[in-house]
Amino acid sequence: MHVALVTVGDELLAGSTTNTNAAWLASAITDRGSSVERILTIPDDRDLIADTVSRWAAAFDAVIVTGGIGGTPDDITVEAVADGLGRDLVVHNGIKDRLLEKAAAFRAENPELVAEYDLQLDFDAAASIPEGATPIVVDEAWAPGCLVENVYVFAGIPDEMRAMFDHVAEEFAGDGVARTIFTPAPEGALHDALEGVTEAFDVTVGSYPRSEHRPGRIRVTGTDETTVENAVEWLQHRVETIAPPMAND
Repeated sequence: MHVALVTVGDELLAGSTTNTNAAWLASAITDRGSSVERILTIPDDRDLIADTVSRWAAAFDAVIVTGGIGGTPDDITVEAVADGLGRDLVVHNGIKDRLLEKAAAFRAENPELVAEYDLQLDFDAAASIPEGATPIVVDEAWAPGCLVENVYVFAGIPDEMRAMFDHVAEEFAGDGVARTIFTPAPEGALHDALEGVTEAFDVTVGSYPRSEHRPGRIRVTGTDETTVENAVEWLQHRVETIAPPMAND
């Protein structure tokens, strides 16, 4: 599956929020055997989002859009996706009922907070999705994500986005296989080995240089597991390798 990622948010372009969503999604999708072909970050511009979704939905197997969803005025991602696919935005009654129940439970548990801030919620806006879309409802998020045609709309908040992706993760299973080996060698010393492995095997190889605290990485990808494993073994005989770093290194 060929996938494109669109991350929406003025704060991402201003640098006030780090775009962790794109990196996390790209890794999760690649690990499942699909291929991320494009990553684009755009502002909270309804027309631009709609135009991007319209073009990319026709060009890729799947498009994931992350950004503001919900009932506040700056949450325009769902509306823009509906525009881009030529669909009306409709209130999903099942979602609205769920939000009403969730809000009632919150008010009962937090009466002082509700009284202090006079919380006002737009349930219709939060429960609106493009006509014909399938809602993606997770406990971590207030408003739902959705799937419409081949476009997935996820929340911009990382925990909510990850929960929504996990809900549909199996849909991104592909036939790609990837293996990573780690090396202390500088990238300049790897040229012959990287060129040789792609000549000897039907694989794609990417190298990522070492840093002060991280070793270099060589990532081998292909469509046949045996071929990828043979290519990795071939490299291990020609490149100095070390054990993978611990997760908290």
